[in-house]
Amino acid sequence: MSVSPILRLRDAAFGYDGRAVVSGVSLEVNPGEIIAVLGPNGSGKSTLMRGILGLNDHVSGQVELFGTPASSFKARTRIGYVPQRHTLSASVRATVEEVVEVGRLPHRPWYRRADAEDRRLVTAALAEVGLADRSRDDVATLSGGQHRRVLIARALAAQPDILVMDEPTAGVDTASQEVLAEVLERLAASGVTMIIVTHEIEALHGIVTRIVEVAHGAVTFDGPPARYGERVSASLGGVSLGGHDHHAEDLPHHAPGYARGPFDDARFAPDHGRFREGDRRG
Repeated sequence: MSVSPILRLRDAAFGYDGRAVVSGVSLEVNPGEIIAVLGPNGSGKSTLMRGILGLNDHVSGQVELFGTPASSFKARTRIGYVPQRHTLSASVRATVEEVVEVGRLPHRPWYRRADAEDRRLVTAALAEVGLADRSRDDVATLSGGQHRRVLIARALAAQPDILVMDEPTAGVDTASQEVLAEVLERLAASGVTMIIVTHEIEALHGIVTRIVEVAHGAVTFDGPPARYGERVSASLGGVSLGGHDHHAEDLPHHAPGYARGPFDDARFAPDHGRFREGDRRG
């Protein structure tokens, strides 16, 4: 039995004030996929993600969510969103548990207090991100990486069918990135579908099943990580990023055959189908 896509775009365009910023996008997202959306700043990837979430203008083309045209889709709680925000607001005092419980609000009338099922789901979400022991702590006492995990738990508490994450590992130190990567790996293993906008591609080694690259307002690649690695290697003039003789960081910027990839802070090692650090120029 075939499984219906969670998301289907056909020649879709999104933008602002009726003007398309990203256009001609055709792709499908199926249950269980872990998709990394790559692209330089200004490429249109954030506009694409906001379009999927219904946060900007759908200019043209077809957009379906769970088999329903986006214009008619009402069950927005089925899509969890982790925004690009490194820290939670310190202007309002709240515990970790209280922040995560916000994810349950769309599932009950505003006047009804949290019940046993709400509390169970909040506890489960905190356990999933490794913060069960910090549930009663004030969020102001947490590190940046822990804040990111609280936001993921808040999204999970709503029990979405897909998580859209905007730079979940950005702005935190290496140790925190590793913890966040472990959280994402557990979510992937449990079958959670994810679309992850990221520049920290190394942190997602072994998790991502598919790469979508956005550049100049269009999708320029859509396929598995290993094939993307081959593409990047070819753009470097055949230099093997995982080889013994040359590394991307050794190449001068004007070297023949050198082409800037979607980022300057990471490259793929196609011989292993995984990511390798290289060519970090800031």
